Amino acid sequence: MELGWLLWGAAVLLLLHVLMELSPAVNFALRIGFYSLLCLLASALTAPVCLLVNGGRTVKNMRIIKTVVKTFKYFFGLRFEVKGLENFKVEGPAIIVSNHQSILDMMGLMEILPDDCVQVGKKELMYAGTVGLIIYLGGVIFINRKSTSSAKIVMAEVAKSMATDNVKVWVYPEGTRNCTGDLLPFKKGAFHLAVQAQVPVIPVVYSSFTSFYNPKENLFTSGKIKVEVLPPIETKGLTADDVSDLTDRCFRIMRETLFRLSGSPS
Repeated sequence: MELGWLLWGAAVLLLLHVLMELSPAVNFALRIGFYSLLCLLASALTAPVCLLVNGGRTVKNMRIIKTVVKTFKYFFGLRFEVKGLENFKVEGPAIIVSNHQSILDMMGLMEILPDDCVQVGKKELMYAGTVGLIIYLGGVIFINRKSTSSAKIVMAEVAKSMATDNVKVWVYPEGTRNCTGDLLPFKKGAFHLAVQAQVPVIPVVYSSFTSFYNPKENLFTSGKIKVEVLPPIETKGLTADDVSDLTDRCFRIMRETLFRLSGSPS
């Protein structure tokens, strides 16, 4: 009986391997499925550790979460080449902005996440099973993107807590995933927050994933991701009237860096 199950198991694994080799769609679906399962299982195992070590919801849990997620890259053959980490070493709070490409961004985020840094994410993530639980425990700030007034209230509270708790805040100014190899126009919320709190903006750019990850083409293979943390942009003395210029300046710098890191023509 046991031999029969082993033979059936071996046959299924062999069939999956053949299908992955023959069909990009099957390969993509299985790798995404494995990634999703890995996230759920890792979150379920890490949540009790966070509760035992830190007692509940706190940004300190991000150290534990970061340690776990940094192992994910080995399962998918991803390599990171990072430059400019010294630019995170600013005194006091800061706003970190980066490009947002896919569900794989979590691995890139945890690869370089500085201490005492919370992320801003969409409210829907709270309901993503054990993943929602672990990011809640990590102190992620949830925003209802469908309600502008609600988002503004949350961001105003974030500005106050930045000064009180001395934390950095990580925001994706594009507002949604964008795996085109370019940037979407930036929303101004993060830049209003930086000016309101009079804290620097630190741009972070990840090279395009399109050479190894593209859902439209069922592409998901191994690859290298270049990451660059750019010098902080000061906001001291700026007012609400300067937010548009600050947003445009950051967009231009990050777009030029994206093309350079990706080896794409500007």
